[in-house]
Amino acid sequence: MKNLHLKKVVPFVLAFTVVLVLGIVQWRQEAAAVSAKGPEKTVEAWTAPAPAVSDLRTGISEVAEATIPAVVHIEVTQHQEFSQPLSPFGNDPFFHFFFNTPETPHKFKREVKGLGTGMIMDEQGHVLTNHHVVDGATDIQVLLANGRQYKAEPVGADPKTDLAVIRIKTGEDLPHVRFGDSDKIRVGDWVVAIGHPRGLDQTVTQGIISAKHRRGILDPSSYQDYLQTDAAINPGNSGGPLLNLQGEVVGVNSAIASQSGGFEGIGFAIPSNMAVHIAKQLIDEGKVERGWLGVSIRPLLPAQVAEMGLDKAKGALVAEVVPGSPAQVAGLKKGDLVIRYGDKEIVDAALLQNEVAATLPGNDVTLEVLRDKKTLVLTATIGSLNQAAEEMAALVKERLGATVRPVTAEEAQKYGLPQGIGVGVESLVSGGVLAEAGFETDDLILAIDNQPVHGVREFIDRIEAESPGQEVNLMALDHRTGQRGYLALTLKG
Repeated sequence: MKNLHLKKVVPFVLAFTVVLVLGIVQWRQEAAAVSAKGPEKTVEAWTAPAPAVSDLRTGISEVAEATIPAVVHIEVTQHQEFSQPLSPFGNDPFFHFFFNTPETPHKFKREVKGLGTGMIMDEQGHVLTNHHVVDGATDIQVLLANGRQYKAEPVGADPKTDLAVIRIKTGEDLPHVRFGDSDKIRVGDWVVAIGHPRGLDQTVTQGIISAKHRRGILDPSSYQDYLQTDAAINPGNSGGPLLNLQGEVVGVNSAIASQSGGFEGIGFAIPSNMAVHIAKQLIDEGKVERGWLGVSIRPLLPAQVAEMGLDKAKGALVAEVVPGSPAQVAGLKKGDLVIRYGDKEIVDAALLQNEVAATLPGNDVTLEVLRDKKTLVLTATIGSLNQAAEEMAALVKERLGATVRPVTAEEAQKYGLPQGIGVGVESLVSGGVLAEAGFETDDLILAIDNQPVHGVREFIDRIEAESPGQEVNLMALDHRTGQRGYLALTLKG
């Protein structure tokens, strides 16, 4: 019996030993391999997020198919007058008598046509597009995707955001776009642009969001907060939709950065949240009512970042506070750094400008301010920019004896000025400060006290912020010669 038990146990022990030896050998081989490669890294489990659409291969085509019926082709006609530049003798009566030639009219008229894109916003036929598409138009024709064409009437326009609303009356059910939340769009998200570049109807292009919050692209004094995209945008795309892969409009295609005038991979779109806010006011009121705080603001300089104990530049630095303004009533002071407006962190001066403008007058807003390296919370009741502009323009006229206007694109090019810098003298009051100093209509003012002036709004704010009898130094440009110089002037009370 004992031998029988051993006969049964010995094979089992031998088998176990063989398996153990083989296991040790394999372990040593794997250990040697790991030693040659280096230590194995520990990888945490990660689950990829679900794609925005069920199938990326068909997502763009599905968005295009659903949206194209709501995208329209806009054709505008302008009637322009221009002087006769061809004859060196103009309308000299002696010349025409001697050569027996008819006198030419002082002005010639011509018809200019332009193309753009728009999107139907609702069943009532409101169409959202860019202001520059329909600006100055004497006739606006809208061509629908189904081939029908209708005359459009302007509803309202806002040059400061380059947005406009027109309307068509069709008597038919109209497809319309859906708007998404542009604040939720992320850099790297796929987007689709639809429009009519160079008159090529229903063109679809795709790309990604390349960047957000691009400001100062065109006029630094305007309200800009562009989405940047590499989706192909060309002349004629203006006013068309930029869509996410859920088929929602997240932007209104508006501008391109290009040396050639065509697509170079840098396009800009107005965020849908701004566009919807402006369009609603244009439809309801025919104009845009903007909030006013009453401060002149600047970005932080590198040296000021360290002085304020910050690790990076952020916020909007208060350069001047308008007397009697909501800012002064709230307790804001020159040198304060506004780092939060309501529930939004302020990353730069342009963002504060846009946030204040988007606040309806009469609303109370909390401001988080950094002063002497301490944080304060103030409350301001936002005023009306339109009303304030009228009051302050009158005050500037009293103090300087002049009214001012924006610098035109032609003037900026002629004198080599950065876009948005300076103001032009629109009119002068006899005996006023500027007239007495030798200014003429169409002369330009480029800076106040060595600080560049960014447009009419800022010029008025800064003159308003000065006390009566205060001396200011203006950098002026003579429109006749293009020469620049400084003048010290004393403001009237």
